[in-house]
Amino acid sequence: MSVGIVSDSELEDATPAAVVSHTRRRADKAEIVGMFYDVKPDVMLGGGSAYFLPSTTPGSKRKDDINYVERFKQDGYQLVTDATALKRDGAKADKLLGLFHTGNMDDVLDRRFLKNDVTKKFPNQPDLTDMTQAALDVLSKNDNGFFLMVESALIDKASHPLDWERAIYNTIMLDQSVAIAKKFAETHPDTMIIVTGDHTHGISIIGTVDDDKPGTEMREKVGVYETAGYPNYQDANGDGYPDKVDVSKRLAVFFNNFPDYYETFRPKLDGRFVPAIQNEKGEYIANAAYKDIPGAVLRSGNLPRSADTGVHSIDDMVVQASGPGSERIRGYMDNTEIFRVITDALSLGHSK
Repeated sequence: MSVGIVSDSELEDATPAAVVSHTRRRADKAEIVGMFYDVKPDVMLGGGSAYFLPSTTPGSKRKDDINYVERFKQDGYQLVTDATALKRDGAKADKLLGLFHTGNMDDVLDRRFLKNDVTKKFPNQPDLTDMTQAALDVLSKNDNGFFLMVESALIDKASHPLDWERAIYNTIMLDQSVAIAKKFAETHPDTMIIVTGDHTHGISIIGTVDDDKPGTEMREKVGVYETAGYPNYQDANGDGYPDKVDVSKRLAVFFNNFPDYYETFRPKLDGRFVPAIQNEKGEYIANAAYKDIPGAVLRSGNLPRSADTGVHSIDDMVVQASGPGSERIRGYMDNTEIFRVITDALSLGHSK
């Protein structure tokens, strides 16, 4: 069977690396690239090129002169480095390596809608949907089937700094990637799809924030229960995303764990929110850059002062599945049981 790995994080990050690597330290990113080369998945698409490039290349984070980009190319991999090349050359490849950022790729909100300076260095990154489709195009050439792991890692990356708007736009991207997998399964009925996450964040929608309410106190503009009404996001072009994130009546979304920070009740339009910064004592304090935004409120954190962002929560994860074997995904399950469902679906450990 063929193997594919797709993520909008660094390919060396925890989830994509777990497909190929054996290490106790997720920080061993240079070594993890070596493990990618040992395993040689048929498709690898994501960020993290800094660990594929030799130390002599600007932007490299390796400490040696090994050039894994060249090694993969010599082994027959088609290299693509932007969205244009992925669409042009991706489906034609038999083995595909896509590296679209030296680190984690950039959030959907910045890339597709705000078009701010965040993406100046890498202005033509593909969507997760594009990478999912390209991976399916390549992997489905193998009559023996394939295993494909697709991760929407930026949901987590944006949730840590309490940037829920970016997290939700990234979640819409995941939803549309799942739709591509479901469409593929319509013509390949032996396809099993499992959708889940590795953990939750303590995040909840509680109502709306209405800028048109009188006064300057943003707290008083939060509507809950029957006073919440409905936000006024629009999707005029039908792409599944709100056309604007900074509408006058927005969702009110808050986190249950956080460092000291200033709640602005507004989306941040020039890049991810930075809730806390380090002081001279090495402790994290509320980022004063947001202090003078009209209506901003200081929230005293409930995390230790050594924490600069929110943390994961222990809520149960939702797991959804379709296709052969999906009937085993039901009720309350331990995460190791999900692993057993996957290994049995792949017939691992069996001669046929």
